[in-house]
Amino acid sequence: MKKALLSFALLSSGLIVFACPPCEVAQPRYLKGITHGTGPQSNWDFLIISATAVIVIATLFFSIKWLLMPGEKSDTHIKHLILNID
Repeated sequence: MKKALLSFALLSSGLIVFACPPCEVAQPRYLKGITHGTGPQSNWDFLIISATAVIVIATLFFSIKWLLMPGEKSDTHIKHLILNID
């Protein structure tokens, strides 16, 4: 029963994310059917979105990388001041 409810919830939640018909008409061809509203109005908007996406992806990559492999080996590193409070 849980599997059936979970499957229904996941399938029905996918229907919510698609754009409504009036919004689909107002979208550029790249975003048709994906988002609501008017969408990007010029090529500058696509440039801003692309630059922001690159920054977010780079930040996510380095955050995960340095979280998994921090690389600090010095005994005088500031993390030891915080972690070794006596």
